[in-house]
Amino acid sequence: MKICTITGSRAEFYILKNLMLKLQSDKKFRQHVIVTGSHNSKLFGKTINEIRKQKIKIDSVIDISVGSDKEIDIAKSFSMGVRSFSKKFLQIKPDLLLVLGDRYEIYSAAIAACLNRIPIAHIYGGESTQGAIDEAIRHSITKLSHIHFASTKEHYNRVKQLGENEKYTFKIGSLGVEAIKKIKFFKKKEIEKKLNLKFSKRNILVTFHPETLKSKNVVKKNFDKLLKCLKKLNDTTIIFTMPGADANFKVILKKIYQFVKGREKSYFFKYLGHEKYFSICNSVDLMIGNSSSGIIEMPSFKKATINLGERQDGRVKAKTVLNVDFNEKNILKKIKYSYSKSFRKILKSAINPYDNGNSSDKIIKILKKINLNNILKKKFFDYKLQ
Repeated sequence: MKICTITGSRAEFYILKNLMLKLQSDKKFRQHVIVTGSHNSKLFGKTINEIRKQKIKIDSVIDISVGSDKEIDIAKSFSMGVRSFSKKFLQIKPDLLLVLGDRYEIYSAAIAACLNRIPIAHIYGGESTQGAIDEAIRHSITKLSHIHFASTKEHYNRVKQLGENEKYTFKIGSLGVEAIKKIKFFKKKEIEKKLNLKFSKRNILVTFHPETLKSKNVVKKNFDKLLKCLKKLNDTTIIFTMPGADANFKVILKKIYQFVKGREKSYFFKYLGHEKYFSICNSVDLMIGNSSSGIIEMPSFKKATINLGERQDGRVKAKTVLNVDFNEKNILKKIKYSYSKSFRKILKSAINPYDNGNSSDKIIKILKKINLNNILKKKFFDYKLQ
C-alpha cells in the first residue's frame, strides 16, 4: 500500500514521528512523506531539519507561504495548498492519505485528496476545541475521511455521531502519550546546560496560542493578563514556547519577546524538539496556557495544567487540568492551588484518559487489514445515541 503522510507543524510532527518511522520500515507499505506548513519557515525554527535528524525520508516539500498571521494571507495559503497538493497527488498516486489533526494546511490536503478520489485516514477526529476555528476544520476533515483513528471513547462516539461508518472507526489512544513513553528524559542539570537556562525553586512552562474565534485586540488583552500574573511570581523560572501559526500569533510573539528581554529566569524557545520539550514538561511544576499538549500529554507527567480561556473547551480532560477564565485574580488563585498539598494528592492518583497503549502499532495493524475497495462510496450512518 502506498501511503502519503503529511506533516505541517512541529507539534503534529512529534505526535506522528513514531508512526512515520514504523511505516517507513514496514515492507507492507511504501510511504511518501510530504512536509509543508510552518516546517519550512525560519520564523518557526525551520523544523524540517528536525525531521531529517529523526532519519525520516522526506519525499516532497510543499511551500504554502506560512508566516503571516492575517486571515486573508492564511486563506491564500490554504488555496495554494489545495492546488499544490492536487498536483502532487496526481504525480505520486497514493492509495491512501494519512493526516492528523485540524490545521488549515491539513484541511487543504484533505480537500485535494477528495477531489482526486484518494481515500483519507484521519487521526484525532471527534475531538472538540470550541474556542478555536480548529473545531470546524477538524469535523470537516472527518467528513472528508474514510478511516478514523480516535483517541478516546468520547471522541470515537463523536465520529460516529457525525455519521461515519463504525466499521472504519477505531479507538487507538494518543500517539502523543505513546511518544512520551519512548523518551529518556534529560535531567534538570542536563537541560540547563543544553538550553543555557537556570531552574528556580518554582518552574512554569507557558504554551499559549491565539483563540482564533476572537479578535486580535481580545487575544492581546487576554495574553497581557497572563503576563501580569507571571510578573508577580517570585523565585520562578518561566519558559515560553512558540505560539502556533494561527491568525494573530504575532501579537503573542511580540509580547513574549518583550517579557523575556532583560528579565532573569525567563526564556523563549522557537523549537525545542520533542526530547527537550518533554524533558521540560517532566521538570517544571506546571504548564499554563491553552495548548492541547497541556490537555493530552501533560497529565502523563502527573503535573498540573492551568488551562486558560475557551480554546480547549469541549476536550476530554484529566483531573490534573484546572480551567480558569482570563481574570488575573482567578489565575493567581489557580497557580497557588496547583502547589497546594491537596492538589498534589490529586496529581498522584490522576489517570490520563488519552493513554490507551501502543497507538502506532494499533494503527499499523488496522491499515494492514483494511480493504480500500469501494471505500470512497460513503454512506451516512444514523446512530441512536445513548
